[in-house]
Amino acid sequence: MIKPILLSLLFWTASLVLLANERSISTEIQESDPIKIEMVTNFGTLIVQLYDETPLHRDNFVRLVKEGTYDSLQFHRIIQNFMVQAGDIRSKNATLTDTLGGSDLGYRIPAEIHPHLFHKKGALGAARTNNPERASSSTQFYIVQGRVQNDSLLQHNENRINQFLASHFATNDPDNKPLLDSLAAARKEKNEELVKTLSAQWNELTKTYSRFDRYTIPDSHREVYKALGGTPHLDQSYTVFGEVISGLEVIDALAGVETNRQDRPVVEVRILSMKILPK
Repeated sequence: MIKPILLSLLFWTASLVLLANERSISTEIQESDPIKIEMVTNFGTLIVQLYDETPLHRDNFVRLVKEGTYDSLQFHRIIQNFMVQAGDIRSKNATLTDTLGGSDLGYRIPAEIHPHLFHKKGALGAARTNNPERASSSTQFYIVQGRVQNDSLLQHNENRINQFLASHFATNDPDNKPLLDSLAAARKEKNEELVKTLSAQWNELTKTYSRFDRYTIPDSHREVYKALGGTPHLDQSYTVFGEVISGLEVIDALAGVETNRQDRPVVEVRILSMKILPK
């Protein structure tokens, strides 16, 4: 039989262990709280939450925010009902007529593409060149505005997603390297006739390429696209590493400005500052 004094001691010890566990759990929850960033623009303020599932992009973005890299940069590319793009480091001191879009910090971030992260309205995505690895720009990003979808549009976009995936996997298939090498050589030699012939062969190959798992837009994503909107054709081709959790109306304001034929705003659209919000 356990004596009362021993029982009290055991209860006291158990209480300390439980309290310690609760503190540990609380600490873990606090440590895993998503990072939030305030982005102040001359059209309003956005609060962006970064995803822990994309740590390379998250940590790079946080470092750039801390260093003030984005302060005073322009949104240099805006397409209404699609997205707004910023992060060209030359845009800080550029005029409204300067050509922008080709500058960053000279390194790339490996792709972090996940099936459950998608291009709903407010999604924060990493811009990139058309590189086979789908690696992201070091600084350039976009925020999705998009448009509300219906079943027909979603089916069309699902087909586009799989076309992009077919091209990606075909490009990285060693069996197709001889054709791509020949096409690259023809372009270097400026042999226009050969480039035309090989390009036609490549386009036909990618249309029928099937050595990959076809993508189906999940029902949960479909419901969001039909209610909130977005740009589903970008899914599985670009890294989504965060989302706007406050200020969706600011996206509409940014996307609504007048632009020229190169999608450059004809008025100044600028990030005034960014900062990491306390947890």
